Amino acid sequence: MKIVVSGGAGFIGSHIVDGLVNEGHEVHIIDDLSGGFVANLNPGAIFHKLDIRSEEIAHLWEKEQFEVLIHQAAQMDVRRSVADPIFDADINVKGFLNLMESGRKNGLKKVMFASTGGAIYGEPEYTPQDENHPLQPLSPYGITKLVTERYLFFYEQTYGIQWNALRYANVYGPRQNPHGEAGVVAIFIEKMLQNEPVFINGNGLQTRDYVYVKDVVQANLKALHYSKSGIFNVGTQKETSVVTLFRNIKQLTLTSTPEEYKPAKAGEQMRSVISTKKIESELGWKCQYDLKIGLAETVGWFKKKLKS
Repeated sequence: MKIVVSGGAGFIGSHIVDGLVNEGHEVHIIDDLSGGFVANLNPGAIFHKLDIRSEEIAHLWEKEQFEVLIHQAAQMDVRRSVADPIFDADINVKGFLNLMESGRKNGLKKVMFASTGGAIYGEPEYTPQDENHPLQPLSPYGITKLVTERYLFFYEQTYGIQWNALRYANVYGPRQNPHGEAGVVAIFIEKMLQNEPVFINGNGLQTRDYVYVKDVVQANLKALHYSKSGIFNVGTQKETSVVTLFRNIKQLTLTSTPEEYKPAKAGEQMRSVISTKKIESELGWKCQYDLKIGLAETVGWFKKKLKS
């Protein structure tokens, strides 16, 4: 297939590109490198340095006639979305619509979208949260993900474009950017390896569902070959507190970093854990990496990166 991956130089997107290239697809990448890196680019893919909001997107699509869009590009900082909802919507809604309008006029058949399995549900009414859980996003970031899912339904009903929304849990792994608010695993690992102070927000008992990036890639590859539209959670069905995460990483990095605490961030969600029963039954996907194995591989990658 001829596939374009938005955000394909980023953390998750670059791993998906690797999987697609290995399957033998013709893969193109759209990325403006605002959050991605040239070092992440797979040499077997064709790179286009473009902002997803650019007018050049339409010209590129007219020329290349991509069949599949795997949409990973996003403004992904939840706290920035709260501080600047207009900026968040400009990228996450306007940028997406620019891709869709370019695609639907030029042969687009299928879209796979990186949605969110944490921010879209809000505080759980029950756990693990399945795809039928009430949608109560607490941030503009979560709202834009929900809006995008609704737009995908519109494009299917109006133009016949098939779609899958993969609601990711908290993804971690090699290539995650430790600089910024997103990616607590990467932040903790790099700071510990560099013997810098590490701070836990609040009491550290807030929980998340941490899923390894290699499992996320397999979910995308399974969805690529799925013949129906739909929404799927991608996670582990296991809750891990920030304190437990901190202690696991401390053990793996062999550091003596003390547990230090800062005041809780206003509006931070306290619990998040998602059900994967639907994706297991319909796509045959199952999480293969438990947290300790995934963290060990991630720590190993960061050690090599810091030495190079």
